Amino acid sequence: MSKIAVLPGSFDPVTLGHLDVIIRTANVFEEVHVVVVHNPDKQAMIPIARRVDLIESALVDAGAPTNIVVRSWSMGLLVDYCTDVGANVIVKGVRGANDVTYELPMAIVNRHLGKLETMFMSPSPEHAHVSSSLVRQVASLGGDVTPYVPAVVREFLQGHMDTSIKN
Repeated sequence: MSKIAVLPGSFDPVTLGHLDVIIRTANVFEEVHVVVVHNPDKQAMIPIARRVDLIESALVDAGAPTNIVVRSWSMGLLVDYCTDVGANVIVKGVRGANDVTYELPMAIVNRHLGKLETMFMSPSPEHAHVSSSLVRQVASLGGDVTPYVPAVVREFLQGHMDTSIKN
């Protein structure tokens, strides 16, 4: 049985749904590595190092368990990271059938490449409709993202959107 789980994602930005899944995962495993990964298929709004900082701050503000490690990874396959830290479980937050359809082929490949099991975890119902792309869109149009993101992320987005509007 694995004592270490890896929870990867782009977290651009981290949402309350992400935090919910991270904290619940930390209550199941002895150690959880939240891994901010570079996704070449997505145009990121927030630099990776800043996303790591935002997640760490949000976890502290939420009073999250201390068995959570936040890192970034952009050098190779996720299975390599998992091997390096001794994890054999990947946890993926899924909001619905579309997420499962997207994640399932990766889960199969990760099992083949690294003998990694993938567990799908749904967020609490109040967060199931929220995605990072939805948050970015609402924020870019001046909408209130308070119900969707931790306070530190809301403050960052307000500052970022104010700067981009002025330029």
